[in-house]
Amino acid sequence: MTTRADVAAMIDHTLLKPEATHAQVAELAAEAERLGTFSICVSPSMLPVAVPEGVAVATVVGFPSGAVHPSIKAAEAAQAISQGADEVDMVINLALAKEGRWDDLRDEIAEIKQACGNALLKVIIESAALTDAEIVACCRAAEAAGADFVKTSTGFHPAGGASVHAVKLMSETVGGRLGVKASGGIRTPEAALAMIEAGATRLGLSASAAILDGLPDEESAQ
Repeated sequence: MTTRADVAAMIDHTLLKPEATHAQVAELAAEAERLGTFSICVSPSMLPVAVPEGVAVATVVGFPSGAVHPSIKAAEAAQAISQGADEVDMVINLALAKEGRWDDLRDEIAEIKQACGNALLKVIIESAALTDAEIVACCRAAEAAGADFVKTSTGFHPAGGASVHAVKLMSETVGGRLGVKASGGIRTPEAALAMIEAGATRLGLSASAAILDGLPDEESAQ
């Protein structure tokens, strides 16, 4: 049985609202320690941010539209890493996917990956805005570019967030060679577990506490 601690260790505890304050980010970091989440995920303007030992820092670049020049995303990534980010979640240029420009998409991702150095790169593809074939091609471009994860969604696109179908398709495409992050609209324990069952290896959650409170702890799971 998947326990509360199992799920917590997969969570990027997220606060990306444009109006979020530094005080709220500090509260997020403290809550991450209390909940046992893998990381916090915050806007790059919040960096550097103090986190408890054992809590990683993730940030976003090209967020939320992805419709900026790759050099700008690369500069964002490099600055974020210089300010303490351990992981970068980049948004792809969706026009490249919709136009089938897969080599250009690969090159964009590769440029940001190079800027990340040793930091981990997750590639947000906005799966709800893509066809199945486009999802598969985006995942292949991300893998070819050297990315570490593919990620479903920003949580800000009108097409919607993560779906079990998209996570399963992404997981099957990367075959365990990359991680799969499900993010966007996951608000219940049942939804979180369904994403994990479909192949998610990381979860982007803002409702982390409520979701974890609905899961069994180690003792009750035995």
